[in-house]
Amino acid sequence: MKDTNAMKDTRTKNDTIRNAESTITRDRDDERARPLQDVESGWLSYQPETEENEGGGTVEERKRMSMAQICSHGDHPEKDPYRSHVMPLYQTSTFGFETAEAGAKFFAHEAGGASHSYSRLGNPTVERAEQVIADLETFGMEERGEGMLFGSGMAAIVTGMMGLAMGKRILAQEALYGCTSQFLQEQAEGLGIRVTHVDVSDLAQVEEALTRYDDIALIYLESIANPTMRLADVEAIVALARGARHPIRVMVDNTFATPYHVRPLELGADLVVHSTTKYLNGHGTVVGGALAAREGFFASSGMAVWRKNLGGISGPFDAWLTLLGLKTFPLRMKKHSENGMRVARFLEGHPAVERVYYPGLESHPDVTLAERMMENGFGGMMAFELRGGLEAGEALMNRVKVPTLAVSLGTVDSLIQHPASMTHSVVLPEVRKHAGITDGLVRLSVGIEEAEDLIEDLREALEAVGDA
Repeated sequence: MKDTNAMKDTRTKNDTIRNAESTITRDRDDERARPLQDVESGWLSYQPETEENEGGGTVEERKRMSMAQICSHGDHPEKDPYRSHVMPLYQTSTFGFETAEAGAKFFAHEAGGASHSYSRLGNPTVERAEQVIADLETFGMEERGEGMLFGSGMAAIVTGMMGLAMGKRILAQEALYGCTSQFLQEQAEGLGIRVTHVDVSDLAQVEEALTRYDDIALIYLESIANPTMRLADVEAIVALARGARHPIRVMVDNTFATPYHVRPLELGADLVVHSTTKYLNGHGTVVGGALAAREGFFASSGMAVWRKNLGGISGPFDAWLTLLGLKTFPLRMKKHSENGMRVARFLEGHPAVERVYYPGLESHPDVTLAERMMENGFGGMMAFELRGGLEAGEALMNRVKVPTLAVSLGTVDSLIQHPASMTHSVVLPEVRKHAGITDGLVRLSVGIEEAEDLIEDLREALEAVGDA
């Protein structure tokens, strides 16, 4: 591997430039040429990109970095004056200027200005987490990525939708996370966004909608639908969007799959959204969200101005906790996926279970797509229905001891919940039913416990339900 220390230095310097949101109105050439305030420690100083260091290391250097290296080394600060091994927590609302001129130049977007001014515009801890997430979503790609961190997944989703589809139409899949669905059904229209829902597993429906409506600006998908576990053929849908009569962007919620299994940008999508609350943090200690895109997208779309003015940026402490969680991300995802397959197979073979929805099972309607689109396994998320319907599902959830009966997902411990009465209760019953979210559906987020412990607990609970 080439000089990785130099590569890391360059990445951090470029990260600081890229994430200073108040400079978004400048074009990229101006952005690259703007030096930052000369900080004595050097870690915020800036050297212009060259052909040798463009994007923070050569394409070959970035390709040689494993996902484990990106994550385990991702929070290492470069040129910290105290040689901190972990990214410092810049828990501050504002940053001082060395001189009045430095402050004035920052806000005038002139050369020689300060690096940071106010944490709603940018914060070093937040920016570090943003770049690690972007590097994960562009893993293996020749293009560099950029990220934005938010105070919640919904803040990221709504900011992305408003930034790309104000005054126009969103073509969205039918089965979505409950609050996403509620926003599209109840609030989007009042904000000047028209919405059309289709079953994205039927590409003919997508194509027909693209032909019918000439005001579609955005297609919104979930790589794996919450909670039905259906997959969206991102690559095929991107191809349909690119063939439309006018430019249409594709935004994908990759929370269930994570970049460990699916990377929508690699499949052609324009924007990826995450609830970092889930697998990226992985420990249930953060509420957060993120957007990731190819480098330059936030400038060309004006997305950073939307976040700045809507005010949804993450706090530095949540960003710091997310960085800590990301250090073990590949290890956790490997175990989640291994356990997920074992638990899914157990449930599918149990006589009390009517059906299991898990992408890795041959019985899943999208198993062929899953095998093509996913890598490193099929994740830790699943849904299932019991033969006894809603009553049996409630009885099971009240009897299990290993999974916690709670909403959310992607934590190291298993979580179980009932979508119709919990996460998707805000969705109209007829809409839920049409999207395949039945009243008897149970959602299980499989943790990294020993699979045998979880299976035995589920077996005992299912037997008790059957005897009741």
